[in-house]
Amino acid sequence: MRARRTVHLPELLAVVVLALSLVAAAPVASASQVAPHRGSNVDLVNPLIGTDGESATEYGGMIPSTAPPFAMTRWSPMTRQNWVSRLPYHHDDTAISGFIGTHQPAIWMGDYGYVTGMPGVGEVKAGMDARALPYRHEDEIATPSKYSVDLQAGAGKTLKAELTGTSRAGDMRFSYPEGMPANFVLEATRAGIRGQVNVDQERREITGYNPDRQDNKLGPFKAANFKGYFVASFDTPFDSYGTSTGEALHENERGRTDAGVGAYVRFPAGTGQVRVRIGTSFISVEQARENLRREIPAWRGFDSVAAGTRAAWSEKLDRVHIKGASKDQLANFYTGMFHALQYPSEMSEYGRYYSAYDDKVHHGTSYTSYSLWDTFRAQNAFLTLFAPERIDDMVTSMLQDYREGGWLPMWKNPTETNIMVGTNADSIIAEVLNKGFHGFDRKLAYEAVHKNAMTPPDRDTELRFADREEGTPVEARAGLTTYKQNGWVASDRTAEAGSRTLDYAFEDWAVAQVAKAVGKPADAEFFLQRSKNYRNMYNAETGFMQSRNFDGTWAEGGWTEGDEWVYTFDVMHDMPGLIELMGKDRFTSTLDRHFAEGHNNHTNEPSHHIAYSYDYAGQPWKTQEQVRAIAESDYANRPDGLSGNDDLGQMSAWYLLSAIGVYPVNPASDQYAVGSPFFDEVTLRLPGSPRPLVVSAPGNSASNKYVKSLRVNGKPVAEPFISQRDLTRGGELRFTMSPTPHPWNPGK
Repeated sequence: MRARRTVHLPELLAVVVLALSLVAAAPVASASQVAPHRGSNVDLVNPLIGTDGESATEYGGMIPSTAPPFAMTRWSPMTRQNWVSRLPYHHDDTAISGFIGTHQPAIWMGDYGYVTGMPGVGEVKAGMDARALPYRHEDEIATPSKYSVDLQAGAGKTLKAELTGTSRAGDMRFSYPEGMPANFVLEATRAGIRGQVNVDQERREITGYNPDRQDNKLGPFKAANFKGYFVASFDTPFDSYGTSTGEALHENERGRTDAGVGAYVRFPAGTGQVRVRIGTSFISVEQARENLRREIPAWRGFDSVAAGTRAAWSEKLDRVHIKGASKDQLANFYTGMFHALQYPSEMSEYGRYYSAYDDKVHHGTSYTSYSLWDTFRAQNAFLTLFAPERIDDMVTSMLQDYREGGWLPMWKNPTETNIMVGTNADSIIAEVLNKGFHGFDRKLAYEAVHKNAMTPPDRDTELRFADREEGTPVEARAGLTTYKQNGWVASDRTAEAGSRTLDYAFEDWAVAQVAKAVGKPADAEFFLQRSKNYRNMYNAETGFMQSRNFDGTWAEGGWTEGDEWVYTFDVMHDMPGLIELMGKDRFTSTLDRHFAEGHNNHTNEPSHHIAYSYDYAGQPWKTQEQVRAIAESDYANRPDGLSGNDDLGQMSAWYLLSAIGVYPVNPASDQYAVGSPFFDEVTLRLPGSPRPLVVSAPGNSASNKYVKSLRVNGKPVAEPFISQRDLTRGGELRFTMSPTPHPWNPGK
């Protein structure tokens, strides 16, 4: 006799939500197709953009993950084993070996605390290659809220796998082929990584942990107690079970702590559909179970979970309405929003969080995946517009890192990795203060950025702090000792000294803004003066920035992912000063050569602002030309459609902001340089704004790309620059477009 099922009120509401939100998201069927619009811009996202490219590493570096914005754990099909410089999915691969709950934020970073599950038929196969099943892209549907694929199970039959997720839990639904024995394998750890699994037949659960942190060799914080915990809950009883180590099966074993450990279950004969819900946590198994209970309780159906995730994306993406865009442009834009709203990712779990800095659990709200060398340039500006409700907590999270680890984060994953250069958290804090955010401890913020600016890292005079150098303390501003002595970082003593000097000058300007905000005018003036240290790098004979040795002689190299062509324009905080230093004619002619000779490398972030530099030299039509050309050449609606790593939304943020006609050349300020909007009209309902913002550019086209003038709410804009307030107060930005280049002509 079957027990009568009680209908819970939350479940009834979920069904209503399901019906109203049109959960049947359309497939992304091919590289060139976009799903037909069905009432939400979520349907226009192509999660396969950025999953392929000619190089093994220098491509978009994206995966077709499903989870809500800023999710702690993202869920993705797994076509290959991921590690540093390799993601778990690549469009070229032809077989799927699992569905992974991953925390890997970018291709050049490592995963941590991940968990993988895979359905199977026939004999249980625990090894990654052995359990893999072939698939075809035409049988794959990828959306932000749900991924599904038909796996080829042999004998002409298919195993349908469906995947969705919430911030801290994943939901999998498998439809097994009729007449074939059904099983499920859960992989906790890989070879050489000692983890734990436990099978509870009564509760229909597999629990355990994975302590792997692939970047654990980087940075001083070793997080000895770190673990990624999981609880996998099944809606179907187990016919039999066991554990595994590698490919070896240990039948009827309930638990094991070992390297390369996993667990498996077989389902009763005739099983057709199985649902597996997996809760994740960095705190404990009990917290993973609580996260699962809160986010995907057993009474909540799979389709309801997918509908909730879709609704979370719809809340953001449907704030933008575009007229005059092609299907490919719409896909590029809304996929860009999908990418840019994934990070920083949540680290806290309902009021508590594990800190890998001090290896303890704390109360509060926390975020991780801070790729600050990339995201300070534009992705954070995008978040101030589209996710302002999270900004104060994100800054507070960085200040908690400062309390627990002694420094603001540089590249947190989930603790300091010392990747890249500069203390770009300084820029983030200055930016949000300049844009009116105050819901964090400003006194502590100034203490933290002041330490960055004035305190050299430990062993600063002993170490070179080379890229990914192991055994180093927190890098912070490596070479700060010679920077303070000479006004530049000495290239013969510290790696990447040229880039560091220019970065530190910019960051000094940012620290000055924070000092001003907390009422320290003398400090602000000191750092403003020191922000002019970029002048020490300019070689007037060659017309380029150049690194210097300790004795002042010119040095070769010293750049971070760029060269002198890129870094000569890396004075984001003082473009007028750079023009005065170089001379206007040399500045513009060097810019012309930069683009004409192919030196602009949009695949890497230091080039992202350069097209907008013409605005400062009185030649905005050249900015307009170059911005349009970059959008055309570096973004496309296909798997290889991103020319470079998206880097936690920075590549996407460039496109998104440029599409509406603006870009934050000096990201630590509240100012945007004006480019050339891509569409006839864009309406933005920004959170917290009193009214929509309409960006209109009537007659816009590929040939009609030049801006003759701009009015903000009817008032002519005298120069090609606007402020954050011009965007957030709503109203209209009205561009007058022209087929021919124009000097800036306010009011016409």
